[in-house]
Amino acid sequence: MNVTVYEHATELPPLPAGSFFHSAALMAVCEHTPRHKPYMVVVTADDGTVAAHMLAIMRYRHSWLPPSFYMHLRMMGEGEYHAADLNRQEVFGLMVETVTARFQWRTLYVEISHLSEKMFGYRELRRLGFFPVRWMSIHNSLHSRTPEERIGERQLRRIELAVQRGAVTKTVETEQEFGDFSKLLRRHYWLKPRRFVPADGFFREMMQEGHCQLFITTVHQRVIGCCACVYSGSDAYLWFSASRRKSYAPFHPNAVTFWHAIKDAHARGCAHIRFVDVGLPFRRNPYREFILRFGGKEVSTYRWFRISIRWVNRLASWLWRE
Repeated sequence: MNVTVYEHATELPPLPAGSFFHSAALMAVCEHTPRHKPYMVVVTADDGTVAAHMLAIMRYRHSWLPPSFYMHLRMMGEGEYHAADLNRQEVFGLMVETVTARFQWRTLYVEISHLSEKMFGYRELRRLGFFPVRWMSIHNSLHSRTPEERIGERQLRRIELAVQRGAVTKTVETEQEFGDFSKLLRRHYWLKPRRFVPADGFFREMMQEGHCQLFITTVHQRVIGCCACVYSGSDAYLWFSASRRKSYAPFHPNAVTFWHAIKDAHARGCAHIRFVDVGLPFRRNPYREFILRFGGKEVSTYRWFRISIRWVNRLASWLWRE
């Protein structure tokens, strides 16, 4: 097996189709996005055929608290595998080891999320010094029952009442609507230091390539909610969302916006809609409880971290020990 790390999408060998989150298309989008630097790790067999690949994205972050500027490397999912006889766990460990060894002293921490199985790569990631943090994942199935059959009656009544009062959700189509989407999204995440909102070009290019759809909810021509859905394979992923839920509480902007996104994914024929960042499994998590009212299923999973400062990584591993 040979492992190569590519820095530019134009240099990539032909990659078999797979998840959008590990595609040459997303790599190209990230190349054009400020404060993003993508790296594609490609494993080839001795005959030169691509056996596996995984996209890692380095983000340049700013924070109000020290360190005020740092870099963060993230991988969403375990990558794509194209040979039936591969030991996926070992190849995954090989790809993670390669990218970690190359960038561990340039990044503050490495993060791996959205693995297909909770225990996937457990031994390999432990060997490489990563520690797991319990995380929540929620998805709504759209293939066996309609969204109307899954949503809670109380939640549906709230949405219907909000629509009667004048709440309207639509697809972003004009520059004015795109500007309103961006303004609300950035205002919403201004005081959420962990969340990272890419530049406008990131969303614009994904929309142009047909991989993303943006939605806004308005009341009397005022934007009170928005969200971004990304489509990969047979699933939709609700990646970013924002709302003015306190200022416009009677209109339930989050609920109306999410409901429209769920119904749109169902109309597209998606098998599931997945909520990308539900958060830590606290006993009381209002956001998780809100999403579950749409009839979704929650799954406990791991999100893996490796901090480049060794003593901090050891301390975090102890604090997050199981």
